[in-house]
Amino acid sequence: MSIEVRPLGVRCNLSCIYCYQNPMRDAGNFGPPYDMEKMKKALLAEGGSFALFGGEALLVPKKDLEELWQFGLEHFGHNGIQTNGSLIDDDHIELFRKYRVHVGFSIDGPDELNDARWAGSLERTREMTRKSIENLKRVLDEGLSASVIITLHRLNAGSPEKLERLAEWIKEIHSWGVQSIRLHNLELDGDLTKKHLALKPEENIFAFTYLLRLKEEIPSLHIDVFDDIYKMLKEVDDGMATCVWRGCDPYTTRAVRGVEGNGQRSNCGRTNKEGIDFFKADTEGFERYYSLYYTPQAYGGCEGCRFFIYCKGQCPGTAIDGDWRNKSSDCALWKSLFEIIESRVLREGTVPLTLSPMRPFVEQELLEAWKRGENISVGQALRRVAQKNGIVPNQYQASMAGGQATTQHGDHWDHYDGKEHQDKGPREMVPVRASYTDDHGDHSDHGDHTD
Repeated sequence: MSIEVRPLGVRCNLSCIYCYQNPMRDAGNFGPPYDMEKMKKALLAEGGSFALFGGEALLVPKKDLEELWQFGLEHFGHNGIQTNGSLIDDDHIELFRKYRVHVGFSIDGPDELNDARWAGSLERTREMTRKSIENLKRVLDEGLSASVIITLHRLNAGSPEKLERLAEWIKEIHSWGVQSIRLHNLELDGDLTKKHLALKPEENIFAFTYLLRLKEEIPSLHIDVFDDIYKMLKEVDDGMATCVWRGCDPYTTRAVRGVEGNGQRSNCGRTNKEGIDFFKADTEGFERYYSLYYTPQAYGGCEGCRFFIYCKGQCPGTAIDGDWRNKSSDCALWKSLFEIIESRVLREGTVPLTLSPMRPFVEQELLEAWKRGENISVGQALRRVAQKNGIVPNQYQASMAGGQATTQHGDHWDHYDGKEHQDKGPREMVPVRASYTDDHGDHSDHGDHTD
């Protein structure tokens, strides 16, 4: 789960063409004036570490940034921010260091590759891009923690030449110390985005698969979408995956607990398609996923798709026509990536659940859980199937892996007493969990902003 505090709402120093917050700005819903004490009270109620968000969070005066980060360090041990990075100066660097702030940068590449992050004129846009990249390097040179979000679109991924340049830049920033990159597919909100930035389905598939090959070239680089799909298929469970694969309810967005400037609780901004920042609902609902399972693919559903147990129609913020009831507008992309990575897993000697005769039974467990208002992981569903059918889970797991258990910790399956178990090993080594991690699919460590 990520907690995002937005003192200035969606106010920003850039005017990114594709920003998913533009509907809020178009409606004049920039956010209320902030109250430090109300924000702190709300953050204490949420009870966890938080990241500062925008718009552009560095528009907040430095004295207030320091007050919030001092509060965060005292209560939760560390802090975060998501920023385009163009406003970072010496004072910010010292604040990052003093208050253990992870800095998530939103940059789509160098020079013209980043032109969608518009700053009013081409000259000004290129200058802001230069500052953002210089500040990314400076943060890393200072020994601070940083990650990058890259959104793929026509300007940075619309041709092999652009992709080659983007890949070289990714290699460069990896050499500086960037260990984690989050790849965003473009949200098709607004006519300008669709007309000037949207990739054709085949271009989108080509762009992501091109960067998948880059990931294979640099295995030490974490690229979220590829690592998520591989781990889900290889390790059976989706409990460690980010929220875009986890059946998000757009009116509660469990993975994102927002705190607005007046202390109001809010949801992930990717779901605000109508320019309204809806209050967070008290009860989760999973109607979207139950409906998608039974709706033909030709009508915006997922009926008959073997990848549904993991994809679930993907993020409701990317749904067809901006209607969360539909599957993702990039369904063809996700199918292609699952197929490619599924083949890799097969070559490694593991039969993924997507190709297993157990899959329909697991699907039914998921459906029954959603009807009850539960959002269980695939690993939990598989254990329930095993329990109902008298299957010894560790034997089944080993058979899928050609005789080798696919989980790092065999005692996930050894303690078969009808209860859910959680190992005490490192978090990343525990793929089958009793509950999922609520990692937000829209950020790298501490952030999800696209400005």
